[in-house]
Amino acid sequence: MNAPVMNAAILLLTDSRLPAGGHAHSGGVEQAVTSGAVHDVPSLEPFLRGRLHTAGAVAAALAAASCAFASCTAGAPPTWGDLDAEVDARTASPAQRAASRVQGRLLLRVARRLWPSPVLEELAEAVPSPHHPLALGAAAHAAGASSEDAALAAAYHAISGPATAAVRLLGLDPVAVHRLLADLSRELPTHPPVAWTGARPDARQSVWADLPAHSAPALDLLAERHARAQVRLFVS
Repeated sequence: MNAPVMNAAILLLTDSRLPAGGHAHSGGVEQAVTSGAVHDVPSLEPFLRGRLHTAGAVAAALAAASCAFASCTAGAPPTWGDLDAEVDARTASPAQRAASRVQGRLLLRVARRLWPSPVLEELAEAVPSPHHPLALGAAAHAAGASSEDAALAAAYHAISGPATAAVRLLGLDPVAVHRLLADLSRELPTHPPVAWTGARPDARQSVWADLPAHSAPALDLLAERHARAQVRLFVS
């Protein structure tokens, strides 16, 4: 009876039909298919699970922190630029950093039209091409969603995009792939690891710096190989 209700705006933010360019990114699946690592639904499962618990977990925490930061008093340290730099530091691959900024810029552009907000204008002025988790968290705040909602959206985005790309690349049974997503949905975060609200302004920098920084070397290598590929269907 007292369980929190997810803000319906999160459905828009996680919808692949949102015109924010997400459909053009495979999250490493295209190169994984090219290498033979992913070739059917059973081989797709460990790829998605690994992505969820590494890059997805980091993105979820960062999006939650961004959403919480957006509700803080303006001018309190750190700044949007500082937070964007923290995302940069947690994204080792230059190709993945570039892809994150492209998706962040497009999402911010759409969010500013859907949910006009001073927070989104401040972010756009401070960081014209923010990382995707930063833009997602700010957009969630502008839409009236919670940090938990933002974390859920980021984690789901980390696996749903690659899953859809795998269907397109390999002609997989979409029902079987969505069954896999349904199973993985039990592992999506429900309580993001951030305690920003109520923290003293001088303590907020350390709160952000202490967020997860799980590495995924295999995803980094796939991203770099994909960036150098002469023929590719997806941007990343």
